[in-house]
Amino acid sequence: MRILVLSDLHANVTALDAVLEAAQGRWEQSVCLGDVVGYGPDPNEVTARLRKLGTQTIRGNHDKAVAGVMPTDDFNPVAKAAVDWTRAQLTPEHLSWLAALPPGPLATDGIVLVHGAFQDEDEYVFTPAQALDGLLDSTAEVTFFGHTHHQGGFSYQDSRLEVLQIHPRPTESFAALRIEAPRRYLLNPGSIGQPRDGDPRAAFAIADLDHQTVEFWRVSYDISSVQERMRQARLPEPLVQRLMLGR
Repeated sequence: MRILVLSDLHANVTALDAVLEAAQGRWEQSVCLGDVVGYGPDPNEVTARLRKLGTQTIRGNHDKAVAGVMPTDDFNPVAKAAVDWTRAQLTPEHLSWLAALPPGPLATDGIVLVHGAFQDEDEYVFTPAQALDGLLDSTAEVTFFGHTHHQGGFSYQDSRLEVLQIHPRPTESFAALRIEAPRRYLLNPGSIGQPRDGDPRAAFAIADLDHQTVEFWRVSYDISSVQERMRQARLPEPLVQRLMLGR
């Protein structure tokens, strides 16, 4: 089973379409680690794409905030402005779908899906110390998480925890990771809609556990067209600028 792993789409349908084109014919099942909406200009279009694909999706903090499942007290003013705008744009049907998304951890097709930390879906996992509990507590050898918008991850075996700096070079489309049992993995496919790891290309992963590989992909897309739609929608300028910077 080849699984297309999507995360942090953030209402960027141009990036999502570029990802789906690049991944065409390479996957059989798709999953999403949350943050379908927020920040970007295309909340209805991105939600509709996932629903049409039948993508198994868990909720992210922006999905919860937009759907009214959680308050926005902890959101910065820029993020809160995007949440308010997004909520006003979404159709009632799409809003209901977002509100009904399940939380992680969610086990499916031999992997586990979480949005943030294994124990708290709203917490970030940047450091080995933050990753350790998830590596130990997950019910699967391979767990995928999002939320940080940083491609890469962690592995653990025999009390040794390793940071995995795996992402394609600027001239490459993907970099592959070999899964080695009984090592455990906590992997982040990166963000499709708003990368923050210094590479503005949309990020995703393809997991083929039958052949013990995970491919970490990057694909270019028309960032300027997304920025133009964001400005037309009067979304905050810092959100517009960071797309080109990948930070």
